[in-house]
Amino acid sequence: MPIRTILVANRSEIAIRIFRAANELGLATVAVFAEEVKLALHRFKADEAYQIGRGPDGATLGPIAAYLSIPEVIRVAREANADAIHPGYGLLSENPEFAEACAAAGITFIGPSPATMRLLGDKVSARNLAVAVGVPVMPASEPLPDDIDAAKSAARSIGYPVMLKASWGGGGRGMRVIPDEATLVRDLPAAKREAKAAFGKDDV
Repeated sequence: MPIRTILVANRSEIAIRIFRAANELGLATVAVFAEEVKLALHRFKADEAYQIGRGPDGATLGPIAAYLSIPEVIRVAREANADAIHPGYGLLSENPEFAEACAAAGITFIGPSPATMRLLGDKVSARNLAVAVGVPVMPASEPLPDDIDAAKSAARSIGYPVMLKASWGGGGRGMRVIPDEATLVRDLPAAKREAKAAFGKDDV
């Protein structure tokens, strides 16, 4: 079935660039916006725009949580009769559950398959694949546990300085240079919170 209408599950400049490309292809566009960014330019650059992230009690999820809500994005796509969803980058773009939800709703996901995302979207899995096929890699750990002593042990086994990095997503979210153990203790909780807020997963 040909694609006629694309919902962009992102915001601001990312969404605007996708709208521009869709317009050049003669496709209709749908924007989504959270309450907190209801005056953002991307809302007005699409053919249609719908609010996401408001619960049944009228409360809002918040500006990031709204864009990470798979049920909300699928709800709007159905309401707008969108044939396809483009996730842009960041937010839900590397979330295999989102790609699966699109398929279950009969909506084309413009991006990698869920299997590919599970293999390569998670940096730990991608690194393990590289090791399995003989690609040289930097020393690294599995996702760090909440137990700070175990995290200290993992860092010591690699040797300081180390880089703390979110397992999912990109754009530097959850990334920290860790020169010593005291910095690890201080920055690990913050990195996990930042990763959770940006990607919905707090693995680092």
